Amino acid sequence: MFSKYKKAAPTPAPAPAEKVTELPKADSPAKVARKANTQAPAQVTPMDKERKRKERIGEIKLELHRALLDNLNLAALEHASEQDLRQEIIAITGEVLEEKNIILNREDRQTLNQELFDEVTGLGPLETLLKDDTVNDILVNGPKQIFVERAGKLQLTDITFKDERHLLRIIDKIVSAVGRRVDESNPYVDARLQDGSRFNAMVPPIAVDGSLVSIRKFKKDKLGVDDLVQFGAFTEEMAAYLQAAVATRLNIIVSGGTGSGKTTTLNALSSFIDNAERILTIEDTAELQLQQTHVGRMESRPPNVEGKGEVSPRDCLKNALRMRPDRIIVGETRGEEVIDMLQAMNTGHDGSMTTIHANSARDGISRLENMIAMAGIEMPIKAVRSQVSSAVNLIVQASRLQDGSRRMTSITEITGMEGDVISMQEIFRYQRVGLTPDNKIIGHFTATGVRSHFAERFRLWGYDLPASIYEPVAAE
Repeated sequence: MFSKYKKAAPTPAPAPAEKVTELPKADSPAKVARKANTQAPAQVTPMDKERKRKERIGEIKLELHRALLDNLNLAALEHASEQDLRQEIIAITGEVLEEKNIILNREDRQTLNQELFDEVTGLGPLETLLKDDTVNDILVNGPKQIFVERAGKLQLTDITFKDERHLLRIIDKIVSAVGRRVDESNPYVDARLQDGSRFNAMVPPIAVDGSLVSIRKFKKDKLGVDDLVQFGAFTEEMAAYLQAAVATRLNIIVSGGTGSGKTTTLNALSSFIDNAERILTIEDTAELQLQQTHVGRMESRPPNVEGKGEVSPRDCLKNALRMRPDRIIVGETRGEEVIDMLQAMNTGHDGSMTTIHANSARDGISRLENMIAMAGIEMPIKAVRSQVSSAVNLIVQASRLQDGSRRMTSITEITGMEGDVISMQEIFRYQRVGLTPDNKIIGHFTATGVRSHFAERFRLWGYDLPASIYEPVAAE
């Protein structure tokens, strides 16, 4: 009856041909040398109990936050003490939980109260990371993905925002506190947190998968030269040389990539400046922590909503020249202010310092030449190089190595011109030897054997460095 719709009998599979055993081919030397890719493909992890619990607490927190906004007198918060505010939040939280018949254990309730306090007074989910001293950078890729950098390595955290609106509210809270704005018409912003940490945000539609936020945390403890020597960033011999260079008012450029420790190095170098000197600092975002008593700090300002009111680093630098500085320190030179910086170094403001983005001392010189061209000043290349060689005396190269460690990889002097080329000599370098099995870099600092071009200047200023510091060091 059902033969019309009956499945046809399966065709028997042909007998497999007799398999010819082949000898395995030997791997090529290139394949042996290449390390096997053990990285597993990204997978979506199943929602476990802990995540469900956190999501439930997140939903409760959202309801409680709305209740707090309805019940708290926000105008009175400015004058309330931290203890009073905490008590008020605990009381309102208890009432709402009781009304909704929600039961939480003591630990969850304490966590909830702390998170609500952070929402009202701080930066919500980011507050915990800002208080964590082991975190150097906080990187937010949309509301559900927050990375941190610890010891030079990136790690994904389990902290998230409720949604994009929650993230945008925290961004707006940060930028409005420093008189700036971010929205669709102005989708990116640079700002500074209360503790001095550098904040950058980019919002949709420019940020495709949710707002992007990066926070470079401001170190509470000022890292001095002794600290950096102890951490292995450079050696005692290099520190003695740099002290002589700063004290004898050489013009110094700290060069390096993003996150290589340029600002930390600049802070450490500034500790060698005499307390009697007047120092003026110019930055886009104030980060320098100078330890002298006579410091004038300036910060550039972007244009307002109408596109007016901008104060560029070049404006600050021009004005600084009229303020009787002994030294000018520019946080980072990245544009047309370079020409004013070089002129200042050439016209009586010896001992000035700045940082630039470059991968080596020679690249740093090329960057300076390019920035002069960007300023729209048409000069023969020989005149540009002559200006650079007479203004800059020393380039200190800072690098972040592949294992996350930061090292002062080179100290190079500029000694003048040879024809159309700027002549340079390296005094110290970091010599890499190899890698440990756990990918830690093996290396050591060594002098190159070249005596400093400024040795006589050091001696006349009372810094007679021993000849032994210029002797190369063999690997241990």
